[in-house]
Amino acid sequence: MSNRFTRDEALDELRGTVDEGDAIIGAGAGTGISAKFAERGGIDLLIIYNSGRYRMGGRGSLAGLLPYGDANEIVVEMGHEVLPVVEETPVLAGVNGTDPFRQMDVFIEDLKRRGFSGVQNFPTVGLIDEDSQFRRNLEETGMGYDKEVEMIREASEQEMLTCPYVFDTDQARQMAEAGADVVVAHMGLTTSGDIGAETSLDLDTAADRVQAIHDAAKDVNDDVMVICHGGPIAWPDDAAHVLENTEGVVGFFGASSIERLPTEEAIENQAREFKEIEL
Repeated sequence: MSNRFTRDEALDELRGTVDEGDAIIGAGAGTGISAKFAERGGIDLLIIYNSGRYRMGGRGSLAGLLPYGDANEIVVEMGHEVLPVVEETPVLAGVNGTDPFRQMDVFIEDLKRRGFSGVQNFPTVGLIDEDSQFRRNLEETGMGYDKEVEMIREASEQEMLTCPYVFDTDQARQMAEAGADVVVAHMGLTTSGDIGAETSLDLDTAADRVQAIHDAAKDVNDDVMVICHGGPIAWPDDAAHVLENTEGVVGFFGASSIERLPTEEAIENQAREFKEIEL
């Protein structure tokens, strides 16, 4: 029996969380055990995408943007591991919307059939600098951010929950117009830990950018919810700071923050404690 949530069921749960004064917390899951224990911790959304596999394999999350595997096929494979162990939480698939080898309407319908409740746009060309020659060439050759917007529109029309990453106010408006339910204001690769980024915004600048993205999305659709992710927002105190210094932003999505950073610390500390045993 499928535990898939309909779009309306998922939205009712998320809005109920906000109405109770609690933050919406989404979690990336690169393994079944990450998903199982994030759910036990009470998170509201689980998202699986190819970077989760690379991240939990000890590689940087940006490996998900490079040609190390078929991103959409990897998500399907990860679903076999994650979906059976998740009992009461909507699971979203990270979809590579620029994939030129997928009929996107058919692929989204298949994800729905497999038990996914929604989608997110990942891998995303939004992580590639808009001023770079590479990004311009992607846009010019039909592999740009507009394809990700159209993927979100298709998923929305198929009544799936849509939670896209956006990187600026223009993208926020585009995704809100396409039917996004939850806009995730992406502040860049997460800092901290062994394989995190070292270059990032400061928290106050991140809060300002998140607020601008929130305002732009709300201008298009007042019902859209906005949460934050990435960059310097790595630990619970960081997320709390951003939420305290913005208005109307209702949560946080953590991938490295929820599965990689605590795993790095826990395993290292546990190993060290065992090594302190003396004969």
